[in-house]
Amino acid sequence: MITINIKPTSPDGKAAVGEYVIYIGDDGQIVQQPVSSTSDTTLYPFMKEQITMLSHQGHQRTAETYQATLRSICRFMQGTDVPLSLIDCSFMQRYEDHLKARRLKRNTISFYMRVLRAVYNKAVSSGLTEDRKPFRTVYTGIGKTSKRAISLVDLRVIHTCVCPTFALRLPRDLFLFSFYTRGMSFIDMAYLKKTDVKNGMLTYKRRKTGQHLQIRWEPCMQRIVDRYEQFTDGYLLPIIRKRKGRERTQYKNKQCAINKQLKRLSRILHLDSPLSMYVARHSWATIAKEMNIPLSIISDGMGHHSLQTTQIYLATIDAEAIDAANKKIISQL
Repeated sequence: MITINIKPTSPDGKAAVGEYVIYIGDDGQIVQQPVSSTSDTTLYPFMKEQITMLSHQGHQRTAETYQATLRSICRFMQGTDVPLSLIDCSFMQRYEDHLKARRLKRNTISFYMRVLRAVYNKAVSSGLTEDRKPFRTVYTGIGKTSKRAISLVDLRVIHTCVCPTFALRLPRDLFLFSFYTRGMSFIDMAYLKKTDVKNGMLTYKRRKTGQHLQIRWEPCMQRIVDRYEQFTDGYLLPIIRKRKGRERTQYKNKQCAINKQLKRLSRILHLDSPLSMYVARHSWATIAKEMNIPLSIISDGMGHHSLQTTQIYLATIDAEAIDAANKKIISQL
């Protein structure tokens, strides 16, 4: 797509009010839109300002989602900045069509739309642009994803398999550790400290929601930790190795490497579905549901429609009931 800015002039040669942005889209069609004279604020610097602010506030994950969306918009606009006054239904529809042309999944497209909507709403609240309600014609929902859980039979295969190399053994063990700990997310596993295990309980704070959770420490968890004692420095698991201010980079690099090896392991074991760390989380919830553990305890696994619903469920759960359910699930392996 090529973008051309044209500033019209009046008959006397002076600049007239208004500026046009002309798009030559992927389909070859020419689109011309006027830019409002009420504000010359553009999207890129505003988004960068939000990203910097989020990073300083410690919201690294949110900052990364903003950065990913900014890269996507830059790709769509081929690097040309976007005046906030240009963001309307027509613009968003073309952006959505661009994402569809790249064969992105519906939920991925919705992800970019929702992030951009959040940024746009902040700009409106700051008085930088009027609200043109540009997102009313594009999809911003969250559809159900394809099933990612594996069966109890496949979990037993993973549990009992012999991994001849460290490259496969560590991913397998981290996968099982996530399953043992009620589907703990990889980022929460990465930041676990040895001091988080006390008096037979593992206590940690979810980095995504800020919730404080407790899990009864089981022998199978300790066996995994013992295997990697020499590779850890204060952390419980060998994901983050060095404390030099690059913990998040280490976690993200390790996550990519682990998921890559898990997919390799699933091929070696001839499993029907590829493995990832998220599969462990999904599988715990699904198997719990199949074992008739109350939905109030498992929050219907990954079938919930919003994080808020999950938080409501978790706030009312008895800790002993969760531990009893977890012990029951682990005992099936």
